[in-house]
Amino acid sequence: MRVTAIATLAFFSMFLTFTGAQSAERWAELPAFPSMPAAKTSGMADVNDIKMYYAEYGEGEPILFIHGGLGNAEVWGHQVADFARDHLVIVADSRGHGRSTRSQQPFGYDLMTSDYVALLDYLKIDKVTLVGWSDGGIIGIDMAMKHPEKLTRVIAQAANVTTDGVKADVMDNATFNNYINVAGEQYRKLSPTPNEYDAFVKQISEMWATQPAWTAADLAKISVPVTLAIGDHDEAVKLDHTEMMAKQIPGAKLVILKDVSHFAMLQDPSAYDGMIRGAMAGR
Repeated sequence: MRVTAIATLAFFSMFLTFTGAQSAERWAELPAFPSMPAAKTSGMADVNDIKMYYAEYGEGEPILFIHGGLGNAEVWGHQVADFARDHLVIVADSRGHGRSTRSQQPFGYDLMTSDYVALLDYLKIDKVTLVGWSDGGIIGIDMAMKHPEKLTRVIAQAANVTTDGVKADVMDNATFNNYINVAGEQYRKLSPTPNEYDAFVKQISEMWATQPAWTAADLAKISVPVTLAIGDHDEAVKLDHTEMMAKQIPGAKLVILKDVSHFAMLQDPSAYDGMIRGAMAGR
């Protein structure tokens, strides 16, 4: 999802003043990332030209959760606790995010998708249900186009397929800027290069400036089941853009999540998990 590095860094301190004034509305708040359960296995996989952090939980049909831009796998704590009861859950930090390293190779969604494909091969997992949020959802759509053999289905929340699917005023939103601040704090805590957050933001923003850029013809080639979800108060992605995606991806289902925003998995985890289970059941 596109956010310019200059705007990100300029608003970094400005919106700190807003975060103390919490709204009573659930969709205007950014809950803390939950604690993660103890992993069954975890490690650093040699993937393409990076080392990629991953963790596995539970047993059963595999589900891969992919976080959004600037974030890390720990955003999924509620979902891991739920789905690890009856599934094999895999989470990872995308390249440059969290504990994973990055290289000088330019960021791109095809590259990030290839990282996840390589991770699944490393873990000897043939196919997954992929649940992706924001950039993670874009990676899921990319994988559906480029590597459908790896997927049982894709559930993409708050994804866009062209840069104009992002709201122009996203950086004016206090909740979104609060997330950017939290992401920076977590980067400094988790990253092997804790003092390079600004450089990382600049590098990934070069991708956001031009990607994704898929056409209706590209989306029409998708053959795996796709569910598209968006919060009814999403700060970043346009609802009509998500509706357009649902029309252009064959058989796609659209779910509008009530009283939540871009951060729905944190704001209403019970309904979010129910949405995922409904999509897996074909509802």
